[in-house]
Amino acid sequence: MTLNHDDPVKNVRALIDGATRAYLGSLAERSGSGGGSGSFPFVSLVLPARDGTGQPLLLLSDLSDHAKNLKRDPHASLLYDGTLGLAEPLTGARVTLIGRVAAADTPENRARYLAAQPSAQGYAGFGDFHLYRFEIQEALLVAGFGRIHRIPGNALLSAVV
Repeated sequence: MTLNHDDPVKNVRALIDGATRAYLGSLAERSGSGGGSGSFPFVSLVLPARDGTGQPLLLLSDLSDHAKNLKRDPHASLLYDGTLGLAEPLTGARVTLIGRVAAADTPENRARYLAAQPSAQGYAGFGDFHLYRFEIQEALLVAGFGRIHRIPGNALLSAVV
């Protein structure tokens, strides 16, 4: 991905637009078993799409740990990684979104999701799969060493065709 170092918002949108996968962080609650108890970061591979305003859409199974975590606490993070194929990945662009996940299973969102992720067609109709919107509060763009930008979530929203 070629970056425009003068426009971090454009870079974040390009990372999100070009992504076929992302990494979802939720909070898992664990107790006892010798490892202590409390909330622990839990990261999952997900296949994102975007709704009409540019918010990420995720198709999640209610049977999955990450969906159970999000039902208990909707705060989450979503990492888009633009470093694939780079000899030095830490010089590449990546963006971490923080926000909340909310139910968003509408026919319009389902059509958008399946257009972006056609491989999901085989399981999207299962009763335990539902669409969720990742409501962006903030983005942290790391566009290589020393190129770090915090961007308010509303600056990333725009109509998506």
